[in-house]
Amino acid sequence: MGSTVIFQLKKCLMTALPVINQGSSVAPVLPYATHILCYRGFYSNRGWRRPSKGNTIQANVHGGLKNSTIRQRTVELRGEVTDGRGKNYIPQQNASIPKSVFAAGTAKKTAEMLKRKAGSSSEEDQRPAELARRMNRGDGKLSPPDKPLSVEEWKKLKESLGSPARFDIQMLSALLHNAAELDIAKSLLTFAATESGTLSYELLLRYLTLCVNGNHDTEVFDVYDIMRVSFPSLDTGACSLFIRSFSRTARWKEALSIVHYLKKVVTPSPGNYGHIIAAAMLNGDLITAWALYDELMAKGLNPQQGTWACLFKRVCTEEVATMSLSQQQERLLGILLYLRNNQVYPQRSLASSIKTWFESIPGQHWRGTWSSASPKGMCKSCGTELESIQLTAEEYQELRERVMTDIIQGQDVFNKTTPEELDRFKAFVRRKPAFDVVVDGLNVANVNNNRSKLSETLLAVVSELKLQGLTILVLGRKHMLRPSRSWDKHNMKLIQEKAHCFFTDNISEDDPFLLYATLHSGNHCRFVSRDLMRDHKACLPDEATRRLFFKWQRGHQLVVHSRVSVGRRVQFQSIPSYDTIVQTTGDTWHIPYDDTDVRSSYEVPQKWLCLTKIH
Repeated sequence: MGSTVIFQLKKCLMTALPVINQGSSVAPVLPYATHILCYRGFYSNRGWRRPSKGNTIQANVHGGLKNSTIRQRTVELRGEVTDGRGKNYIPQQNASIPKSVFAAGTAKKTAEMLKRKAGSSSEEDQRPAELARRMNRGDGKLSPPDKPLSVEEWKKLKESLGSPARFDIQMLSALLHNAAELDIAKSLLTFAATESGTLSYELLLRYLTLCVNGNHDTEVFDVYDIMRVSFPSLDTGACSLFIRSFSRTARWKEALSIVHYLKKVVTPSPGNYGHIIAAAMLNGDLITAWALYDELMAKGLNPQQGTWACLFKRVCTEEVATMSLSQQQERLLGILLYLRNNQVYPQRSLASSIKTWFESIPGQHWRGTWSSASPKGMCKSCGTELESIQLTAEEYQELRERVMTDIIQGQDVFNKTTPEELDRFKAFVRRKPAFDVVVDGLNVANVNNNRSKLSETLLAVVSELKLQGLTILVLGRKHMLRPSRSWDKHNMKLIQEKAHCFFTDNISEDDPFLLYATLHSGNHCRFVSRDLMRDHKACLPDEATRRLFFKWQRGHQLVVHSRVSVGRRVQFQSIPSYDTIVQTTGDTWHIPYDDTDVRSSYEVPQKWLCLTKIH
């Protein structure tokens, strides 16, 4: 039976003419290599590695990088603080809650808690985008077979489903989703070529994806030969898949030519570079690896963590003519400085590679341990004091000027207040003594989510801060002064006795006023709010200033614990005394890392890699 099918396929392919019709699913007739593609091991014992579920990449499918008209979507691949004037600023902190709003995983846990409270547990609520994506690509419509079918069997299956349009495309998409055996896809290609006399670009790209996901690199070579001859150009998705596959074989250098091809039209992705860098390192070609890394950085791309890991992991332990051990060491330490300067946190796998590299440096004796920081900012492993979260005088002045210019005086501010009101507030602040703490009144009052206890909650927080002997500013809205169920007149009077108060117009936003008063008062001044200030940080002109703002924010923002009860001390989430950033003293390195994927952009890891040089 197999020989009969091969004969029929050859007859179809050899009698048809190469035609490219970019407006339809018809693709050029494929050369003889197609026979190998469809029939190698078709009825043999199938010992292929099963594809890994979850390794997917998204590609635009069309007949080339230029003038493409086919845009069919394929499966996705891919403590204590001294204020400087003698006061110890020690708001009551909740010892039972070690993590703050800036701790890794807090945002995800909060979102999950809110979802549980909302009672949203259905699949439609949790994964609407995923369900829509699956239905669009046909995964929810077609169920693939669990073994290869003959042409006649595929024909009967198609007819039983009502002969749907683009049956072969939808079925191969379903095979991809289910990580099916490669031989099933081969039998589908045989059916498609026999039925139409052609194999479309879209179908081949899906088959290519299945081959790459399953590490069937020999099959990938066949597809590469077919597509390179049959099509005038390849799309970025196909190029990325070929680079990924070639880079893990002895033909890895051919991936370089594919990258050069890509560069004529688009900028290759960090993943494209990363695959070839890993291949070059594995094969001892350090010059090529570092040249590609420099090119990646020069294009302003962010390297993938796996790329850094392979550079640390696959270091030549012997002197080579092209790069000495000292040169390699200099380049790798440069990566650590990049992580520091850009506030990038390694994942556990990258941190492990860094640890192994340090411990293997010839002639040096480094010891790596997994550690954490004490509340006072000491490494629990080696006892080294970590860098302070407090800004230096120079950093504070630089940040203050940038915030005043780009946030307080920026045009966006006057969409939320008026120049007259802002001038009135500035004059108010200048008449007052420097504040120790600024309270976002409305934000703090809503901690308990009980509309009848807003003023009571705010009074409890202000009273707690007053017990610390602090000079307090409360920012509020004018409607808070009108007696109501939410805003008790007696409570508001007590608040005004304990703190300086400024009430803005009801349409104004409090944040610009809060930032101005806090920064105007000096580096010792803290502020109380649950607002993470992400929009305001985004207004700053450059990444360096945004990092300064984030550092200042983590060292100055007090967040009230969610439970405020009458008669009990108000508790605040802990403020670290140390900065969470890659740092070194020369004989030590301390690298904060994430061992999960739940850290939001404004969150910092809680775990550290401690590296100590033993003398």
